[in-house]
Amino acid sequence: MKTLTLPHRPTSFISKASLLAGAGLLALAALGCNRDQVSHYRVPKESAAARLDGTGQEAPSGPMGMPPADGGMPAPPRPSGQGSLKWSLPQGWSEVPGEGMRFATFKSPVAGKNEATVVVLPGAAGGELANVNRWRGQIGLGPIDEAALAAARKVVKTKAGALNVYDFTSEGQTKSRMVAGLISTPDGNTWFLKLTGDAGPVAKAKPDFMRILESLRLD
Repeated sequence: MKTLTLPHRPTSFISKASLLAGAGLLALAALGCNRDQVSHYRVPKESAAARLDGTGQEAPSGPMGMPPADGGMPAPPRPSGQGSLKWSLPQGWSEVPGEGMRFATFKSPVAGKNEATVVVLPGAAGGELANVNRWRGQIGLGPIDEAALAAARKVVKTKAGALNVYDFTSEGQTKSRMVAGLISTPDGNTWFLKLTGDAGPVAKAKPDFMRILESLRLD
């Protein structure tokens, strides 16, 4: 009777094959996990603070760190007493109580797209140059430097102090215009008064808006 002898396989060969097979299974499992992670990933929504500034209008995000202006966050404490500004409205204008970051909104009798807003923020509120460049960005204009800022600034004397006023018109076929003033009050707050809208209606409303700015006084 013949004895059948099977070929001898070294133990090291079996171990290597097992290791390779195990490594392949682990790689497939890791790939599957990665797929699950990618398919279930959610991009967080942009925060309101990144989308909105402190001037009363929606604007692109920037490095200024201004608070939102559309009610997305609680408004700062409303000034009262000697730190609060007062104004007089021309005939035909009306005032609507503010919401969110707006202290007040003015409606003019001029037909067409135009609106005046009042916003008050604590401290320097980002600084004059940062605010002016953000306003320019809202109507599609590029930033300016300190020298151009000084050239564009018009100082209006009021009973509340010196008010810095800027007037910008966008380029292109459909033009937007913005007349904006800022003033700091003794309590350390900064006030922003802006007239914005289509260039034509803003041009008609500007003389009355300037009268509002000139009427500013402290409570």
